Amino acid sequence: MIMLDHLMPVPLEERLSQNESTQIWNKKLAFSEGEWIKITAPSGTGKTTFMHILYALRFDYTGNVILNQQNIRNLTADELSAIRKQKLSVIFQDLKLFPHISARENIELKRVLQEPFCSAERMEEMAATLGISAILEQSAGICSYGEQQRIAIVRALMQPFEWLIMDEPFSHLDLANKKIAAALIAAECKKRNAGIIMTDLDDDDLFPYTRKLVL
Repeated sequence: MIMLDHLMPVPLEERLSQNESTQIWNKKLAFSEGEWIKITAPSGTGKTTFMHILYALRFDYTGNVILNQQNIRNLTADELSAIRKQKLSVIFQDLKLFPHISARENIELKRVLQEPFCSAERMEEMAATLGISAILEQSAGICSYGEQQRIAIVRALMQPFEWLIMDEPFSHLDLANKKIAAALIAAECKKRNAGIIMTDLDDDDLFPYTRKLVL
């Protein structure tokens, strides 16, 4: 379970405190195991900040984030590393691929970071499903942004997780490819009984969300 207790990023506090429509900032709420949650918000209201806080990349906020009864502020670097390997996987808005190595190497770095969770054959199947098999040997930096998003999706699915955190993961995909990617993600999350927390600018019906919130 993820619990948010009056979370408010300090750099955005003055602006966000005036947002009366928010269902997240400065609220107390809980995300239960296995929930599929869609969070919509216009640009500039802290979507990426929120995701970085959940993934414990930044701590410039008031309030608390409790993951499985642990306040993430109090975790050691080793404990955070273990959580990111076993409990949380993420698709960043800016993807954070290594541009000078191949798409395959970007994915394999995550797949073999620990005892492999997914087989090499399963990775190839995912790549084929998303239509990126032909670019696996290309440097990630020369792939189109839509191809890079699909690389990042496969990479995120290479590890075990209880929550998949996604920040506008389909922004450069057409509707057909969005549906294909969403179906792959949904199948993997169902297999793992994992929850989804996804941010985007607009509403969608790509997943059977259990809850929709406004940031």
